[in-house]
Amino acid sequence: MPPQSDKKSEWVVSKKEMSKEAMKLSFQVKRQYALSKDLYTATMYDNYLALSLAIRDRLIERWIMTQQSYHKKNVRRVYYLSMEFLIGRLMGTNIYNLGVEKQCKEALEELGLDIEKVRDEEVDAGLGNGGLGRLAACFLDSMATLGIPAHGYGIRYDYGIFNQKIKDGFQVELPDDWLRNGNPWEFARPENTVKISFYGRTEMYQDQYGQLQVRWVGTENVLAVPYDLPVAGFKNDVVNVLRLWSARSSEEFDFDYFKSGDYEHAVYKKVLSENISKVLYPSDNISRGRELRLKQEYFFSAAAIADIIRRFKSENLDLKDLPKKVVIQLNDTHPTIAIVELMRLLIDEYSVKWPDAWEITQKVFAYTNHTIMPEALECWPVDMFENLLPRHMQIIYEINARFLKEVAQRYPGDNDRLGRMSLIEEGSPKRVRMAFLAVIGSCSVNGVSALHSDLLKKSLFKDFYELSPEKFNNKTNGITQRRWLLKSNPRLSSLITKTIGDGWVTDMDQLEKLNTFKSKQAFRDQWFEIKKQNKNVLSAIIKSTTNISVDPESMFDVQVKRIHEYKRQMLFAFYIISQYLQIKNNPKAFIYPRTFIVAGKAAPSYSMAKLTIKFFNSIADIINQDKNVSSKIRLVFLENYRVSLAERIFPASDLSEQISTAGTEASGTGNMKFMVNGALTVGTLDGANVEMAQVVGDENIFIFGLKTHEVQALKNRGYNPREFIERNAVLREIFRLIGANFFCSQAPGIFSPIIESLSQYDPYLVCADFESYCKIQDQISTMYLNRDEWIKKSIINVSKSGFFSSDRTIREYAKDIWKVPVKN
Repeated sequence: MPPQSDKKSEWVVSKKEMSKEAMKLSFQVKRQYALSKDLYTATMYDNYLALSLAIRDRLIERWIMTQQSYHKKNVRRVYYLSMEFLIGRLMGTNIYNLGVEKQCKEALEELGLDIEKVRDEEVDAGLGNGGLGRLAACFLDSMATLGIPAHGYGIRYDYGIFNQKIKDGFQVELPDDWLRNGNPWEFARPENTVKISFYGRTEMYQDQYGQLQVRWVGTENVLAVPYDLPVAGFKNDVVNVLRLWSARSSEEFDFDYFKSGDYEHAVYKKVLSENISKVLYPSDNISRGRELRLKQEYFFSAAAIADIIRRFKSENLDLKDLPKKVVIQLNDTHPTIAIVELMRLLIDEYSVKWPDAWEITQKVFAYTNHTIMPEALECWPVDMFENLLPRHMQIIYEINARFLKEVAQRYPGDNDRLGRMSLIEEGSPKRVRMAFLAVIGSCSVNGVSALHSDLLKKSLFKDFYELSPEKFNNKTNGITQRRWLLKSNPRLSSLITKTIGDGWVTDMDQLEKLNTFKSKQAFRDQWFEIKKQNKNVLSAIIKSTTNISVDPESMFDVQVKRIHEYKRQMLFAFYIISQYLQIKNNPKAFIYPRTFIVAGKAAPSYSMAKLTIKFFNSIADIINQDKNVSSKIRLVFLENYRVSLAERIFPASDLSEQISTAGTEASGTGNMKFMVNGALTVGTLDGANVEMAQVVGDENIFIFGLKTHEVQALKNRGYNPREFIERNAVLREIFRLIGANFFCSQAPGIFSPIIESLSQYDPYLVCADFESYCKIQDQISTMYLNRDEWIKKSIINVSKSGFFSSDRTIREYAKDIWKVPVKN
């Protein structure tokens, strides 16, 4: 029998209804009529789908109303282009943002279901590699919460960031088939499919007015099919959209090959076309991988530009008014080709004169740079670019010629400057400098922390800053407290709300009120108990996934992030070894037990990063199997770091390791997630650590190491890591042990590349900062012994974290760059 209600049925209940009974009825109806299951046949995954569909109904009504309002008012819109959106699991976020967590929990309980078990059925949408994609997801949340008319554009990768397995200590990559069971949150929009072209040639022709024009012909075409994900604001009935593009072949199969029985060739073009959205970050070690990456960037950028113009023209007539209604934010350098695509459409398709087209383009685009690391600045070989996008290469040459003429007029006779600022890097091969194109093609250029923005002006974009200083500004990154505190840490969130009210959920500055409670013993005791409970939860996860038992009473010292040399996981590893040596050689000097927790993925082609993972696991084998040592320290490497795992790690952490070489990390957002969950930070003055130190005060953060200018000065003098190794006995012993195969007796020599790199080159100054790092760690251990003082500092860190809300960041973008109003 269908589920019954005494008063109303699902068919007449408005999707606005949020009561427990309405949610319960919706769940039952979705399970029965959408999934053809009942309480006897439904799996836990079926229950997840049923609840998702019930919640989705509430989103749809608000979504339609929001979009109708935007259209009727013909509002100025923000379009956010990003290669990555690390959105993770969506059910919990949607439940919280709709304000139905209590109703859903109670409705499922009455049906004999645990909502946490239901939510755990959801697969993480790993459409990103790390901080860049997670930042984009936080920004979408904030834009919706602040009522900003915004649309995200990205790629619907069939396979997201790989699933990581640890086998014999090594990282093994497995495909992340996140769509294998479908995605209940998305809506296909085939009616808005866009044709995307590649290859071919250009030819000149005269239009009907006798004007010389260029057309792009003989192309190979791919279809970009949009899938929409609703993005709900927090309890404000605003639902924006994230549109992800999936590649489909313009031809299903070649019938001539099919008739001849060559079935492989019959579908060859289809498979090749659809590879574009198949996987996140194809290997760039080979030419085909690099070309596929460029294809991906153009594919989604061109589809987004076509979609933006379609939406604009539905309500406006003159493309010269595009800057009045459209602002396009480039999230890092990857979507820069969108600048050229808009120029191509304006000139070739809409016959806009070059000066007008360039003025429109520059007013529409804004560029966020996220790194000064050379490998991330997007330089493409001209030959490859010209072959793949011949018309775009012509436009880039023309942009460059006109730009260099402007530079030459401003700085007559300065040929070196012309070479430095050219969009084309001379050499073999010649390369297109996409970051430079982003700068000159945008009205705004921002870094993502005060230090990073300063470095952009003084180094990477120095010449461009001197030419157009008004373009440059800073927008320090932030995180959404609704995901990283409200949802991730319900125990602490509950205490905070009970103490100061719930205004902090949409105004994170209100956490400042907690500062007055740090001196109250009862409050500190509750704070400590919550941290202990969170550590117990993480301890259970560690046991179930690694079979390693850890002591929740120990300090949880955590470094979780993408594995990269500049993030200096190796410095953390060396400190762990130093603690092992201290326990073995001078146990009385050991101060306090620690559990060292490491997690992160290495790019599949990044051999040193993958060796770092093996190194950690080899150290762990030595430490955890030594009874005299493992009672004091333990080391665990948690495999397959992802958003849902991060939501368990941050609330349980005592100490946050943010130890990148000064001047290398643009901002970091992991540091902010630790901070808002009450962890204290040990770090260098790098990225947003600088602003964290300013906000919390030097006494509530542990800063060590060389500063940015000192790093540069040391390198300029001629840095020799051997000098630092020779004068530090502990560091010398660590190198001796590695060289003697102490950590790899079964595979001698495997860690030789570590010794070679760090003793001969040490590009990120691990050896130079080692002594300072160890000293600050001793201070940290001593401080941790004083429980009350540590808890006070923990409370202070949370109370001062308001500045690092993505709501604040988005308000600044809206006011300074986008020129759009915010609702609250």
